[in-house]
Amino acid sequence: MDWDLGQYEYIAAQLLPAAEVVVDRLAPRSGEHVVDLGCGTGNAALLAADRGSRTTGVDPSPRLLEVARRGASARGLDVEFVPGNAETLPFPDGSVDAIVSVFGLIFAPNALAAAAEMMRVLAPDGRIVFSAWVPGGAIADQTKLRREALATALGEKPEGVPFAWHDRNALSALLAPYGHSVEVHEEALTFTASSVQEYAEIEWQNHPAWVEARTVLEPLGMWKSLCQATLRVLSDANEEPSAFRISSPYVVVPSTTDVRPD
Repeated sequence: MDWDLGQYEYIAAQLLPAAEVVVDRLAPRSGEHVVDLGCGTGNAALLAADRGSRTTGVDPSPRLLEVARRGASARGLDVEFVPGNAETLPFPDGSVDAIVSVFGLIFAPNALAAAAEMMRVLAPDGRIVFSAWVPGGAIADQTKLRREALATALGEKPEGVPFAWHDRNALSALLAPYGHSVEVHEEALTFTASSVQEYAEIEWQNHPAWVEARTVLEPLGMWKSLCQATLRVLSDANEEPSAFRISSPYVVVPSTTDVRPD
């Protein structure tokens, strides 16, 4: 997916409360090197820098990195933003004290490679805190509809089951070989708008995944039916009949080095 498409800034603003929860769980320390992986517009990076950490944001999108730089400048924060992804981090071995990721790490196509790379750059006592969506609910359902429509349009097989970034057992199997243990804390993020239609339009016009899908589906006459199906999903899940509100479950996952007595 091309994250330069659309205006992800609008989506990032909706995710800010989750970034606050993740950074609170990380508890950045003054002077330590914190990396915001998949930083987007820099939500978590700026929050960590506010707490005195030496922060670097990493993202594959040049446009979003520039948005993040402008955000840091406007707040008078000294944050570095560099291109990269979870499988190719631009840092020396053992040079990072903590990694934070707000719905960024979960897009890594190869979980094993991402884990190996994070552990390469982490200091021996380094820690990770990230957030991941929990399967189910309207957000997951509309994503599934979009992916299925794209697969049909492109004549491709539907995507396989992605790595379960929300599941403690899967995460333990992934990170235990590196001496890390994980916790899983359940949270929920609320999305609101004046109506179902308004929320959907914001997503369709701004989220890179939806913008990309529209360029493929609209010329084939498949866009309208996807929009109608998405509206039905959102309407069925709506918790506020006079407007729009849904609560989307996610987890916050701290991963730290196991501490064993001598």
